[in-house]
Amino acid sequence: MDLHDHAQRARLKRDLKADLRFADVLAGESLQFVTTWGLFSPRRIDDGTRLLLDYAEVATTDRCLDLGCGYGPIGLAFARKAPDGHCTLVDKDFVAVDYSRRNAELNGLGNVDCLLSNGFAQIAERRFDVIASNLPAKVGRELLYTYLLDAWDQLNPDGRLYVVTITGLRRFIEKGFKEVFGNYEKLKQGRDYTVALARRLRD
Repeated sequence: MDLHDHAQRARLKRDLKADLRFADVLAGESLQFVTTWGLFSPRRIDDGTRLLLDYAEVATTDRCLDLGCGYGPIGLAFARKAPDGHCTLVDKDFVAVDYSRRNAELNGLGNVDCLLSNGFAQIAERRFDVIASNLPAKVGRELLYTYLLDAWDQLNPDGRLYVVTITGLRRFIEKGFKEVFGNYEKLKQGRDYTVALARRLRD
């Protein structure tokens, strides 16, 4: 391709800015997605998200939070599983929030809201039965403990926190879960990713 050619340059620019679209089945739920370059895993559901959804349990009336939602696969799958509940999707990237909102509409999910928030900052008054996150590989101690402490505060008694991380971080996550929640359960350890669960125990 000759990018000195105005027509070819315009065509490439148009193609790169066009929405990406795909459909998938997540934890038994058929969903459609529209995404764009710059979001995490824009052409397919990443393996960590898929693994988390295979092991997370959501009741039909649960109030759920997808923390760092991207274009929304975790939160929208939860919303489909909890038709009598509600799912909040948050991300600090306004593009992610926009696409998660579009995907909620695309899939006809009315029990969802998608909000711009740095972690829990904009949703401090909300309480949840389930919180889930596909944590980034470079999460540091300070950010992890901020998330865990906020999650403990905002989970209802017996509420569940599900996290998927690269397997190399499993000991780090285990330590944080035990220190903040007093418990840790490894639901699945694969070669690349590990899914962990912590519960907010009743006082």
